[in-house]
Amino acid sequence: MGIKGLQGFVERVCPDACKTVDLREMAQKHCIDHPDSPPVIVVDAMSCVRYWYTPESWVCGGQWREFLAILEDFIKVFMEAGIKLVFFFDGVVESKKRDEWIKRRLQNNKEIARIFQFIKIHRKQPGREMFTMPSALPTFTRFALKSLGQKTVCTLQEADFEVATYGLQHNCIGILGQDSDYLIYNTCPYFSIGKLHLASLVTVMYSREDLCRALGLSLTHLPLFACLLGNDVVPENLLEGFWHKCLVSSPRKNNSYNRRTNIFFAVANYISKVPQSYSSLKHLEDLLPLGSDKTLLYRGVESYLLPGQQSPWIPPKVTSCQMFSLQQETAMCQDKEIFQLAKEHHVQSENYTIFNILSKGEIECSNSLEDESDTEIPGQALIYRPARQHIYSILLESGKGGAYSFVKEWFVYFGNPLKQPELIQPVQPIPGGTPNLKTLWFAKGPDVEKQRYSTFLACFHLHDGMEYLQGLEAPVAAFCCLLVYLMMQVNSLSMEDLNAFVALILCLKGKSAAELASLQLAQVDSRGVHLGAVIVRGLSTLLMANSACGFPFRMDDLMPWQVFDGKLFQEKYQQSHRSCSLEELLEGNESLYTPFENLRSFICKACMAKKRTIYSRPRGDGFITGTRQREFNPRFQQTHRSSFVPPYHNQMRGFLGRNPQPQGREYRSGHPDRRRRFRVPSW
Repeated sequence: MGIKGLQGFVERVCPDACKTVDLREMAQKHCIDHPDSPPVIVVDAMSCVRYWYTPESWVCGGQWREFLAILEDFIKVFMEAGIKLVFFFDGVVESKKRDEWIKRRLQNNKEIARIFQFIKIHRKQPGREMFTMPSALPTFTRFALKSLGQKTVCTLQEADFEVATYGLQHNCIGILGQDSDYLIYNTCPYFSIGKLHLASLVTVMYSREDLCRALGLSLTHLPLFACLLGNDVVPENLLEGFWHKCLVSSPRKNNSYNRRTNIFFAVANYISKVPQSYSSLKHLEDLLPLGSDKTLLYRGVESYLLPGQQSPWIPPKVTSCQMFSLQQETAMCQDKEIFQLAKEHHVQSENYTIFNILSKGEIECSNSLEDESDTEIPGQALIYRPARQHIYSILLESGKGGAYSFVKEWFVYFGNPLKQPELIQPVQPIPGGTPNLKTLWFAKGPDVEKQRYSTFLACFHLHDGMEYLQGLEAPVAAFCCLLVYLMMQVNSLSMEDLNAFVALILCLKGKSAAELASLQLAQVDSRGVHLGAVIVRGLSTLLMANSACGFPFRMDDLMPWQVFDGKLFQEKYQQSHRSCSLEELLEGNESLYTPFENLRSFICKACMAKKRTIYSRPRGDGFITGTRQREFNPRFQQTHRSSFVPPYHNQMRGFLGRNPQPQGREYRSGHPDRRRRFRVPSW
């Protein structure tokens, strides 16, 4: 996550450390110097995602086909220059960085609240200065890059460590990212994604050597320098007293600099006079108010050492990488074969969250673009919790005496202070027993394929829908499964909402990225924004279920560019709530009328089987918070009335103040292509 202010410091105060470079020329030089190995740039994808997402619309849930086209163009430019890219994504939040993760998530909550306030006042998307990444963007970016044929790695440690290690060990021409930690690691050159001009492949390279000259330090000082400025291991709030001491004695204090810049020079001046030894580090630890943990500096410096590297500040020892691998290999999973396959799929970006659940019993989900003041829609974390409980049951199976392990969830939603993980108990998806995980993952044959599919459906309370769903195209079937689950879990969702969802999946088919980019919205509805985020998070829950059940679907079929577009959903949502005609909703395409009626009929009947009736509740052009219900618009189809008792109502403890609703989280594998010709049987 980097050192606060360091990159800006380098750019403002150390211009010699910022060198403009031509990546094409560097690649050509590499080919001359190393004719047997292609030029490779290792990409810290997590720090690049917000730079890649350039579609004009970002608030409505994501312009996924546009985004996919942007990634394809990005890759093409590097390929034409003969440069191979290797993309790394964070696969874990390490415990030492959990506090910083929580701090950022809570800050993001405030930013999202301001976004919704803007939308409600202005009925449009805020400017780019308020940009927040669409929900689950890093998750689906990983799978997008893999679908485009790129080598994509999901890490077992914090990504910056593995990126720096890969860059050093594979003689890469550089690291592309936006994280000041790459100025600290002793690895290959660090290139800025933020300064990259894609067409010319010109960017800025930050020089560690020139930074050290400007500070009066050596390369071996940099890890300690980073720790004494505050990083993900050593909190800044413990260093204020030390900074004051350094500022008082610093000969380089300059009134034209801001305080942070003077701190940089003062800290550098202080440590330049300290002998580089372990005893010096221990002395510093004794001086600093590090609380009960007097090993923070030691662990912080050690975290910057790549495999095979040593530091004068700490004695030789087993590296972090070796220690981490040892811990992972001794994690408890019931079957080593299952554990190993989960680990391989994790690293190769072929499954989603499964390895973390099996190895650590822990899972997290970052912020979603949800309106905390909308009391009718629970947080997506709560909506999809019952489905996750079923997935946990499949993965962990029953222990002795039928007991289950708890899974620690760090999920961001309104009302969750994130002071500690929530302990979530697995729940069997199928009455009478949990399917055998080894069978789901390794066995072959039509009976096993059927079991995979039925187990997947059971996670979303659709035990009886297999025959109908298997007759649909795979992306439509998966999306339909999600809609049934969502309509059952959230009682406030209306027939107008369902119409918008169904029209979206039908009208999206065949639309190009350019067509979707040209779509213009007269206004943006805040509730539609919220529902867009809920749907996208639902897609990531489908990925988790698919991974756990042995891939009854291809992961490609569950991707948002197959079934969702933010602007198109906004359009359908607003049309539906204005009670527009079926002709307008389906864009005058008569061939979609029957599929529309059949899909909606299936969803309504599946809900009615669970005693959930979907009522009409048009909201017009504004957000209506009342509870008025009336019969469904006859221009579509009459619906039935009955009471609805939501499943898992007892899991709403702590959430009843918002909405007494049930509540409740990433890619491909070599399994059969289940895509079928689009066909919806009539009832």
